[in-house]
Amino acid sequence: MAEPPRFTPEQIEQFRTIGLSLDADGKLWHQGQEVTHPRLRQAILRWLDVRDGGRDIVRLDEQRYAYIDVAAEHLRVTSARWVPGDDGSDHLELSLDDGTTEELAYATLAAGDDDALRCRVRGGKLRARFSTAAQQVALERVEDDGAGPRLRAAGATWAIAQS
Repeated sequence: MAEPPRFTPEQIEQFRTIGLSLDADGKLWHQGQEVTHPRLRQAILRWLDVRDGGRDIVRLDEQRYAYIDVAAEHLRVTSARWVPGDDGSDHLELSLDDGTTEELAYATLAAGDDDALRCRVRGGKLRARFSTAAQQVALERVEDDGAGPRLRAAGATWAIAQS
């Protein structure tokens, strides 16, 4: 039986560069062609991760991953809704364009120069940008106490940073 070929670390790095990119509008591209198949796109978005060194990747497991160029945020918050929490206060639940939902990480909420809200998702690893519809839901609970805008949620008020 023939031994499998052995590759150098340099060759493996070349194999990981497969031409994946995510543009600022959230469109996914592979070698210049837009990935339009909904389930394939969603799967790739779910595999998004960031290596310890900060490089964006799509990860299947610890050994198998490929590089992806991300122009802006990794994900988009497509919708948001207020849900009652166990503590009796309302919590903001986000729906992401990878098909997952999670509670807003309130301390990561920021407004960009374009006034769009952004936050961190997946335990702070990835950046997400709010859609207009999702942002309108979040803004229902924003107040300005003279020290800048703050979101009232999860039993506290959270400063909205400027990024």
